[in-house]
Amino acid sequence: MDSISSRIAQVLPSLTLAVTNQAKAMQAKGEEVYGLAGGEPHSDTPDFIKEAAIAALQSGKTKYTASAGIPELRQALSDKLLKDNGLTYAPNQICVTAGAKMACYLAILAVVEEGDEVIIPTPYWVSYPEMVRLAGGIPVLVETKESTGWKMTAEQFEDAMTPATKMVILNSPSNPTGAVYTEQELRDIGDIALGEDIVILSDEIYEKLVYGEAKHVSIASLSDELYNLTITVNGFSKAYSMTGWRLGYTAAPKHFADAIDKIQNHTVSNVTSFAQYAAVAALTGDQTFIEDLRGEYDVSRQFMFNRLKAINNIRVIEPKGAFYFFVYTGNLGLKSQNLCDKLLSRYKVAAVPGIAFGYDDGIRLSYCTTLDVLNEGLTRFEQFCREH
Repeated sequence: MDSISSRIAQVLPSLTLAVTNQAKAMQAKGEEVYGLAGGEPHSDTPDFIKEAAIAALQSGKTKYTASAGIPELRQALSDKLLKDNGLTYAPNQICVTAGAKMACYLAILAVVEEGDEVIIPTPYWVSYPEMVRLAGGIPVLVETKESTGWKMTAEQFEDAMTPATKMVILNSPSNPTGAVYTEQELRDIGDIALGEDIVILSDEIYEKLVYGEAKHVSIASLSDELYNLTITVNGFSKAYSMTGWRLGYTAAPKHFADAIDKIQNHTVSNVTSFAQYAAVAALTGDQTFIEDLRGEYDVSRQFMFNRLKAINNIRVIEPKGAFYFFVYTGNLGLKSQNLCDKLLSRYKVAAVPGIAFGYDDGIRLSYCTTLDVLNEGLTRFEQFCREH
């Protein structure tokens, strides 16, 4: 008898993690692999953050904490959201979670009921549809286009809505496309959501990584009405190079925040105690390293853009945020999984197939690596494209 629940049976494994694991296995065998698949900064967590965690351990900060997080961290997050995003959240409206991924999942669980529809623009971050399915909801995928900068328009949003629509997920800056929604684009989408009381999940994990004239805007900051409909998600993984620490958070109107806290209370109890003290240090310490990191990524972004533009049989548009390019590869005559398998096995370059993001005619390439790896990886990718 098959005793696996039907919800779990329909969930697909993460292809982004699968590619990373495959590349690591090859490297463990001594093979040279040029990783352009990564979703984490290559630099280490800054020392002052690590030192705060060590100090917390040495002073006995090793016990249970409040489910939603230690008071010092929730206050620091409240201060950060006001300063950086123009958002006023009391500490009791904030829940510290085991990574921004868990923050997204808790927000979805708190809102979505069996049969509710959740609108998700494609290409999407790999876990959004699976999280919706785990909550009993139905993902409704809206295909975006290069011509709109891989962004869902208000018209597309309105066309996708039905009486069953409960939530829309926005990710700006975006993984995998690097798209950044403008204030006006967010206002237009927000007006549609307000008309039908559709909850907005705003995933802002890449907020610090924007380039050129692009500006990050938190949709909840645009009006009191949008504030009341929005659950804002963020975390420490990308800007603070703290992927392994598993630290994220939600900020939301009190009824959402209470529901999220209730779920966390009965699941993980609380985020690792001493890691939370490191997060306080991250928020309250010197922030200049973030700008240094952003500047480094911008150099890599421009380098990759110039290299990719020169390859004849692919297409690419300039990403304005995060650290990815979403490359159109439909002219190569290969489905994205097959393409990435060949690229890795024959050319030793790791990339993520677009099918992982709901778009099979493209692949995601990451530039959060060294210029040496980037240069050799792109040289090999160019060779692959010439030979196919």
